[in-house]
Amino acid sequence: MKYTIIGSALSGNKGAASMLETSIQTISQEDANAEITLLSMYPLEDAELNTYKNLQIISATPLQLGLLINPLCLLYKLLPPLRPILKRNKQVNAIADSDVFLDQGGVTFVDGREKFLIYNVASILPAIFTKTPVIKCSQALGSFDNKINRFFAKAFLPKVHTIFARGKKTFEHLQSLGLTNIEQAADYAFTLQVSDSDHLEAKNILAQHNFSKSRKNLGFYPSQVLRNKSKNYDIELAKFLDKITANNPNLDVYILAHSQRKDPEKLHNNDTDVCKAIYQLTSRSSQIKLVEEYISPKQMRAITSNFDYTVAARFHAMVSSIAMGVPTLVTTWSHKYKEVLAAFEVEECAYEVEPIIHGELLNKFNIFVSNSTKYSELISVNLDQVLRSSNKHAKHIVSVASES
Repeated sequence: MKYTIIGSALSGNKGAASMLETSIQTISQEDANAEITLLSMYPLEDAELNTYKNLQIISATPLQLGLLINPLCLLYKLLPPLRPILKRNKQVNAIADSDVFLDQGGVTFVDGREKFLIYNVASILPAIFTKTPVIKCSQALGSFDNKINRFFAKAFLPKVHTIFARGKKTFEHLQSLGLTNIEQAADYAFTLQVSDSDHLEAKNILAQHNFSKSRKNLGFYPSQVLRNKSKNYDIELAKFLDKITANNPNLDVYILAHSQRKDPEKLHNNDTDVCKAIYQLTSRSSQIKLVEEYISPKQMRAITSNFDYTVAARFHAMVSSIAMGVPTLVTTWSHKYKEVLAAFEVEECAYEVEPIIHGELLNKFNIFVSNSTKYSELISVNLDQVLRSSNKHAKHIVSVASES
């Protein structure tokens, strides 16, 4: 069967790449003949990274989505005699011929993010025009208090076949719209499969930075998104790292970009610049290491498994860390973080202050470390249930494709 995916990528944000790779892995296990097409925002970068034989990369930049793909799919709906001609366009053909259309946008139709509403709608509208069943993979939606956001959500979300709510809060937001096409499921990326070769490569990368299991090790994942929201972000986090390493001489910190793109000038979906800036503002003691190598999502998860703790601003850095059983302190900007932490009964591991103040974050970190054994146990107790919830995706997707 045929599957088309939008909203994720192999390049840039490793969270999006984790969702995409998990989809390819699990759908291919359920459907040995699966043919998967990615409508990519970064087609050239994604094509370079594509190692999957059953994955085709087609360009779908925001401009193409708005000016080409949506108008052609609307014509497909309105003028059936022209469909053979319209399907000569590879984007239209992929969408119309698909048995199911997967939207993997991590956060959509959210109050305060109205500037993204056009893209949120444009991502699913082509499939609605071609009557291809749309499944929104587990993501955060709502709240819907803003009138504009609520209007568009009520207009378009009922047209979706299935919406997987990532957590209880999202589920409640969707219920407030009176929707019946919703199910709750943990983030799809929880079930990303990591190979022995990924673990070996992770050890090789860490070895280049003098990693030692005899010391305490912290994975540190800042975010360009939070940098844009928080005043003096780089300075405050550099002070935080200097303080925790000075107070803990047996602690090593590894700064990693959970979103990476080849062009350092492109800051969207790219944490390379913020990682470098924070590192350069620290005392750069031997305890603080900047990991600059390109790392795949599976290798990143394997690297994370070696840490004793994680401090994460990127959502899927948190997911990868928790999936590997590592206690995680999260600096947040959305309910999407806390509803995942709630599934593991560790909501207190969220730092919700904006802008970030290094002294307050330090106090939170000290409490976090002192309770890390408890957090590890809670993660271990709840992980199987979360993995089962995440596993709902593939069987449901293939089932809908079969019916289609």
